[in-house]
Amino acid sequence: MNLFRDAFISLSESKSLRHFAENSTLARKVSGRFVAGVSLSEALAACQEENRHGRSVTLDALGENVQSEAHAQATAAIYHLMLDRIAEMGLDANVSLKLTQMGMDLGVDVAESIVKSLSEHACALNNFVRVDMEGSSYTEDTIGIVTRLHGAPAIGDSVGVVVQSYLFRTEEDIDHLIANGIRVRLCKGAYKETENIAFAAKGDVDANYVKLMKRLLTSGIFHGLATHDESIIHQAQAFVKEQGIDPSGFEFQMLYGIRRDLQDSLVKQGYRVRVYVPFGGEWYPYFMRRLAERPANALFIARNLFR
Repeated sequence: MNLFRDAFISLSESKSLRHFAENSTLARKVSGRFVAGVSLSEALAACQEENRHGRSVTLDALGENVQSEAHAQATAAIYHLMLDRIAEMGLDANVSLKLTQMGMDLGVDVAESIVKSLSEHACALNNFVRVDMEGSSYTEDTIGIVTRLHGAPAIGDSVGVVVQSYLFRTEEDIDHLIANGIRVRLCKGAYKETENIAFAAKGDVDANYVKLMKRLLTSGIFHGLATHDESIIHQAQAFVKEQGIDPSGFEFQMLYGIRRDLQDSLVKQGYRVRVYVPFGGEWYPYFMRRLAERPANALFIARNLFR
């Protein structure tokens, strides 16, 4: 299983395959299961559909590792437009972004300044910005940026962060984030990391996820549990029932196009569900990491290609 995962993560980093895929009509059709189109209008229509089914949304304009401040500012402009359109349309949606989209590779100060402006905009609209976690080389700076932004009076609870259960350091990071009242999305992790900083075995990643999940659920802060793993979901349901935790105090988060049956089932049971809706032309790395996470995704794509 690790070989399968590592292979797709390696493919996600191939510039030549990325160029080919993002310019291929067939590849764009294949990716359409997991990516809500190229344009913002397509993504907003997908958000409306998710809302009609009782699901909240986090909207993401795909992209990462920009190489100029002009590119970072152009990406930020899309996010400002997203926040305005969400408000105008009355959507139950917030936004997610990557710091490398916002110029992180050009300097921490560049990314922090851009995300500060977006977070202030979100706060003014009573909305929320989720800062995604990328590879481990960015983890320390990501936690630092979000902590500083959260402490700003014009932002506060309008910014949160993602943490990954496969990293050894995440338990300590969660303690820090809870102490600062910061909202967390807990996921397993989708980047290739070395065994000296991350759990290698799936069972260990899962066990750490459950441990951290319980810590988050009892924190009194509204967090998101990002998983499609039914075993973990059932453990979360049993834990909140055992602890008397109100189901409205957290949400399950899932990916667009994956396990819609499970999403619907959770909504019918009275749980809050938020769907991560990505869009844009720079979809290839995201798409390949989704295949790396779940072999079932690759099998689904293969079956549809043969059809």
